[in-house]
Amino acid sequence: MHRIIIGTAGHIDHGKTSLVKVLTGIDTDRLKEEKERGITIDIGFANLILPSGTLAGIVDVPGHERFIRNMVAGATGIDLVILVIAADEGIMPQTKEHLEICELLKIKDGVVVITKIDLVNKDWLELVIEEVKKFLKGTFLEKAPIICFSAITQQGKEELIKILDEKALQIIMKPEDEPFRLPVDGVFTIKGFGTVVRGTTISGKIGINQIVEIYPKGIQTKVRNIQVHGKNVEIAFAGMRTALNLQGIEKEKIERGDVISIPGVLKPSQWLDVMVNVLKDIKYPLRNFENFLFYIGTSEVLGKLILFGKDYLEPGEKDVAQIFLQKFVAVWKGDKFILRRPSNNTTVAGGEIINPLSFRRKRTKLKDRKELEFIAQAGFEELLKHYIEQRNFLGIEEKTLQIKISLFEEKFKRLIQKLSSELIILKEGEKILYFSEKAKKTLENKIIEVLKKYHENNPFSSGLTKELLKSRISSFVSNALFEYVVEDLLQRNILLQNKEILALAEFQKIEFKQKEELKKQIEEKFLNQGWMPKDFEDILMEFKDKYKAAKEVFHTLLRDGILIKVSEKVVYHKSLLEELEKKVIEYLSKNKEMTLSDLRTLISYSISRKYLIPLAEYLDKRKITLRVGDKRVLRKKF
Repeated sequence: MHRIIIGTAGHIDHGKTSLVKVLTGIDTDRLKEEKERGITIDIGFANLILPSGTLAGIVDVPGHERFIRNMVAGATGIDLVILVIAADEGIMPQTKEHLEICELLKIKDGVVVITKIDLVNKDWLELVIEEVKKFLKGTFLEKAPIICFSAITQQGKEELIKILDEKALQIIMKPEDEPFRLPVDGVFTIKGFGTVVRGTTISGKIGINQIVEIYPKGIQTKVRNIQVHGKNVEIAFAGMRTALNLQGIEKEKIERGDVISIPGVLKPSQWLDVMVNVLKDIKYPLRNFENFLFYIGTSEVLGKLILFGKDYLEPGEKDVAQIFLQKFVAVWKGDKFILRRPSNNTTVAGGEIINPLSFRRKRTKLKDRKELEFIAQAGFEELLKHYIEQRNFLGIEEKTLQIKISLFEEKFKRLIQKLSSELIILKEGEKILYFSEKAKKTLENKIIEVLKKYHENNPFSSGLTKELLKSRISSFVSNALFEYVVEDLLQRNILLQNKEILALAEFQKIEFKQKEELKKQIEEKFLNQGWMPKDFEDILMEFKDKYKAAKEVFHTLLRDGILIKVSEKVVYHKSLLEELEKKVIEYLSKNKEMTLSDLRTLISYSISRKYLIPLAEYLDKRKITLRVGDKRVLRKKF
């Protein structure tokens, strides 16, 4: 069955509700206050089977300026609008505002109905028709049929039904191959059944016993029963006015503005990237950081407008921007919104979500503005590649990616298949992550670069552990991508692995002879320094281009006890110190005690205190000597 949603629009008391009643036999004013005051306060609903068999859900919206929030909520999901203008009053403030809202919400088609024609004469009616034609010039209703109607005589009823039927058949139905979404415009309790939510199903379909989630609250529940226009059904489709009986949830936990959908297809956000369209005839421009009432779906939230590189948006101007909301919303790219000034209760702008999951950008950064301009005009393919590349080594989770581009199920799968040669898809725990081929190649080059540098500086080291290698590259690297790239490099024999150690195949350890040669050279250097060596750093610097390798071998010699550090900067070869120990033991075996002067005589008359004192303390530490006052004695018998 072809399904559409028809909505009314127009000023208060212009006969919208009476028109719907004539068409459907249903009085959409159901509230006691509406009956008493004779005005529509909240959204009303009716349904009509058109001659072609099309099921038309009809949403009757309030015309009073105080109930614009309800009007916008009712306008969500409208395919076709009936703009109602009373013949006795003509164009009025909410006629204009409702038409502007419909344009900003990108409603494409409609019919104009001039009501209450029984209250005016023919000449007056002709003047009103001319006024209406002039008013509609340049709008989406410029070429719309104008039907004269009377709720009293029912003149125009059959003509209106015929035109609605013709237009309905031209409307492409809302997509069923997308996830189910129902912005809630009403919540109530039915005795014996529990909580019921209602709204217009704007995409997908829903069946009994399906699990749904209430966004942005994150509450999951099950659908117990479904009604469409008061009748029980097994499945509700996009384009239907739908009521869902939800299991085990209190009415107070749901409110108008929430969205019922399936788990994982929406994410709450306070930062939205948007394209803003300013109305042409507003008095004052939109200011940067100005607060507005933000309407999207059926929700009303206070939000702050953030402009990029400018301080104002002038009347009629269109530009990229951000909106920061006081409360979270759950939306998709492409969803339409309305901005109203709370100070004077007027509609000033509207627009479209270009990124539903954004973050605080810097309004003075040209790069951020350029990105907004790009995502505002990019297609699905360009956007998908952009968001994946943007995340570099961290990757982007599949669900987040789907929401950001607002493409799901088979459509998303087809796009991924098309770009498969440019993407890396990996699993990390329960998450599916997407990376660009560019990120993979960049990480590969970084791994090789880091290992190459390490090998050059540490020629006798086996390599690096995976953890150390990863930490030297970046703290923002997904484990899944790192393991994938390492495994690929191992398979291509670019890397070698020994237990947990990774090394570049081209940088094998220096041959044993080379290592031994360098070791021998370092030992000779320290031996040739004698008892008054240069600082060890100065000695190592003599190896010039082999300095780093020499330093590594030097530390190995220290660790192995071949070289011995006696002070912060003074290092001796162990053979020199062994020679000194023998001389001291021999001397003290004969002389019982030894002064620093005696030690100098044993070593060299020319040795300075810079070396003499550390050597004496070294002998104490080695437990060769024991200091007693200014003298030293043999610590034990040898």
